[in-house]
Amino acid sequence: MSPAVDAAQLEADGWTCLSGAQFHAAAGPYWVRGDGAGRIVGLLGQDQHGNGHVGTIHGGVLMTFADIALGLGVVDAAQTRDCVTLQLQLQFAAAAPIGSFLTCRPELVRRTSQIVFMRGLIMAGERTIASADGLWKLLDADKLAALRTG
Repeated sequence: MSPAVDAAQLEADGWTCLSGAQFHAAAGPYWVRGDGAGRIVGLLGQDQHGNGHVGTIHGGVLMTFADIALGLGVVDAAQTRDCVTLQLQLQFAAAAPIGSFLTCRPELVRRTSQIVFMRGLIMAGERTIASADGLWKLLDADKLAALRTG
């Protein structure tokens, strides 16, 4: 996709905007296309995602995007939203200018009874911006309740 893409063009191309709440709403909006193992997650780099005067998408935004995209892969793999990120690594490969549409196709590496291993490439068109891998902990009802009550 060209850097001049906008929300109307994304919708015309089959993308659906995820309406998030709390931090997801502030950090996005995020876009999805497909489902299950074929899901692709997107982020349109806007001014609020910028790295000051440089004109590129901030590295922290890329980290957050990786967490969201790979986390959606965990939800697909484990069929639950009850999970938390244990570890996330990102290797930056190139800068992405504001206006770039970033994509990530989450890939399941391995799943145990409690841990899900994921990886993915963050792309701007055909250009690799970063590679990411991480671990997610699946939460049982007791652990989830403990997190919610503090």
